[in-house]
Amino acid sequence: MPFVCLNGVTLHYQYLAGTGTPIVFLNSLGTDFRIWDQVIAQIDMDVCILRLDMRGHGLSDDGPISMDHLVSDVAALMGQLGLTSALICGVSVGGMIAQGLALECPERVAGLVLCCTGAKIGDTAGWNARIEAVQNEGISSISEAVLERWFSHGFKSRRTEELAGHRNMLIRTSNTGYCGVCAAIRDSDFTARSPNIAVPTLCIAGQEDLATPPALVEALAQLIPQAHFETIEGCGHLPCIEAPDAVAKAIRQITGQLA
Repeated sequence: MPFVCLNGVTLHYQYLAGTGTPIVFLNSLGTDFRIWDQVIAQIDMDVCILRLDMRGHGLSDDGPISMDHLVSDVAALMGQLGLTSALICGVSVGGMIAQGLALECPERVAGLVLCCTGAKIGDTAGWNARIEAVQNEGISSISEAVLERWFSHGFKSRRTEELAGHRNMLIRTSNTGYCGVCAAIRDSDFTARSPNIAVPTLCIAGQEDLATPPALVEALAQLIPQAHFETIEGCGHLPCIEAPDAVAKAIRQITGQLA
């Protein structure tokens, strides 16, 4: 298990060396980088792949957390590994981090796949209420509501073992890390800056996503000049889990454009 200390925190990551355009995967709030397992399994293994647990998640340190910290961590790790001009694939807050990286470090970004995300997600009152609930009663107190927003009706009814496993992933996230990333999302709004993103971009929505509904993702696609918008039918907030074949296909398509 590779670890590295960057920007004052220890980060857990996985790096697979390869050729062609590198792909960097960024995960969502309350998850770790394992959510990309089934997507990566369908990608040519000669491709260079990087994924990491963001601060406060998985096996990475908590540390101070803001959107600037999260973006800087990705940039620093890419720099440590000598990666430039990569395809950045992020889901939810990972998609916000990807937008920040494209704006702050454009030399590191060749293209974007933004899954179930927005230029701004949620509102201050909603995030503050979630933070307060976790601080007072722990993540378990909100876990059922979160899972309801994460997955489609079909997934919840048919894939109950996986649902239980992903609940375990969620509730084992540190309260400090979870609340820190909630605050980072709350305090971030790329609406005015996303039109400055100048790389090919694909924005993917889940038809049954209750966290970042398709209209929010489509609005993001309309902000970015080179963006296209797609919806995955019967899918919730985490297409990397529910529809990895569709996400892998999208990655292959946009990688072909970058070659």
